[in-house]
Amino acid sequence: MRIVSANLNGIRSAASKGFFDWLETSGTDVLCIQETKAQEHQLDLLHRPDGWNSYFFDAERPGYSGTALFSRQKPDAVRTGLGFELCDTQGRWIEADFGDLTVASLYLPSGSANEEAQARKDLFLEKLMPKMRQWRAAGRKMVICGDWNIAHKEIDLKNWKGNLKNSGFLPHERAWLTTLFDDVGWVDAFRVVNQEPEQYTWWSNRGQAYAKNVGWRIDYHIVSPELKNTIKSTSIYKGEKFSDHAPLILDYDI
Repeated sequence: MRIVSANLNGIRSAASKGFFDWLETSGTDVLCIQETKAQEHQLDLLHRPDGWNSYFFDAERPGYSGTALFSRQKPDAVRTGLGFELCDTQGRWIEADFGDLTVASLYLPSGSANEEAQARKDLFLEKLMPKMRQWRAAGRKMVICGDWNIAHKEIDLKNWKGNLKNSGFLPHERAWLTTLFDDVGWVDAFRVVNQEPEQYTWWSNRGQAYAKNVGWRIDYHIVSPELKNTIKSTSIYKGEKFSDHAPLILDYDI
């Protein structure tokens, strides 16, 4: 089962750069999209290609945020939102069930714009953690794909020393992920099969960051521990550039 997480920074923009042509040849079974930046009624067949079941959760504000989930196999159920305003008015969570497996697309807020944005991000993390604990306690088998907007460790971004006081690498954000992995028991699927440095999924548009691979690993598959032994391989697709993020691909023996 190949699951792909892709922050497209605009689904229409990514489509114009060939994203859906790539998707057809990628062997993907389930695609989790973040930042659709569109309302569903604005999308045509180019953005909902034949052979795919497609589901969208739009932000109320046009041209902003939004998540989507595409699958070859029709899900047993699809749900949107997490029950709190910051998530649900901005279209930041969509999940689908395939048998006893739930696959979700998450777009966690960025805090880089200003202190108010960081406060909203911190509030989101505060509200998300109890849910992550509940799902673990219930033994749900889940793959939560998405742009989490946090680099966990020094290995996960190029200029870690220069970013210790910047959103996305703040000590309390990193500690939140450490708690999620070490205490609650969730698994960073990518690191199960790839422990190499310079494995980035996002690059700033400034200063030739992409060309120089001055990036951050802020896109994840975060999975239930029951799925750890099913993780087979991973790759970050950089053959074409559809967005400021690259598609994160993981193969599971499911």
